Amino acid sequence: MRLLLAILTASVTLAGCGPGDEYERAGGKSPADATVSPIASATAVSATADNATGRRTRESPNERSAVTVTDAVLDTAIFAGGCFWCMEPPYDKLDGVLSTTSGYTSGSTMNPTYEQVSAGRTGHTEAILVVFDPARVSYDRLLYVFWRNVDPLTANQQFCDRGSQYRSGIYPRTLAQKAAAEASLRAISARFTQPIVTEIVAATPFYDAEEYHQDYYTKNPVRYNFYRSRCGRDSRLKEVWGAEAGR
Repeated sequence: MRLLLAILTASVTLAGCGPGDEYERAGGKSPADATVSPIASATAVSATADNATGRRTRESPNERSAVTVTDAVLDTAIFAGGCFWCMEPPYDKLDGVLSTTSGYTSGSTMNPTYEQVSAGRTGHTEAILVVFDPARVSYDRLLYVFWRNVDPLTANQQFCDRGSQYRSGIYPRTLAQKAAAEASLRAISARFTQPIVTEIVAATPFYDAEEYHQDYYTKNPVRYNFYRSRCGRDSRLKEVWGAEAGR
């Protein structure tokens, strides 16, 4: 039993959202050996959300492109709250959310890779794109969930992950989203004596992260939960938000 525990501990101690963990984030395989490699899995997205399922069409097997939303019924929202692994679960369980996608946004490099973003070389932040049905869940509700799952008081850092690539942010796509985001910021600011450092910046191209990052919390629950606990995310959220803290 002790040997088994030692092996298990060793297998999860490397898990993390910080730079230099590509090996663990590929599921314990090197990128060259992974079932889906970081490069091959970086497929382009046209972002036409299927009305029934929220699926987004992937067009190219070798290159990623910016998301442009053309669906007339569904809507999308972009949020950054540190490690994108941890931002998918709170939205996936919301009624009216059809899909979440981990990726990179608000940077200057086209088609960035995880290695580039995690090194802080592209200006991007780890983010998620949420496809939702506004008839079932409002953008205001998505904002509520966002705030309770981030630390809005710490700049260029979320929990144990440090660097501008882990800054928190809201990236509105429309004037209505911008107005709602700014109203939520004013409401949140009134709760704290410290300034809110979460940025609100108009949406720019969003690039899907490599496939091994998508739904990481369901693909690798042991590693995910160990990372989340070790990073101090839940304890800090409770400190900031009390009983309203997200999970």
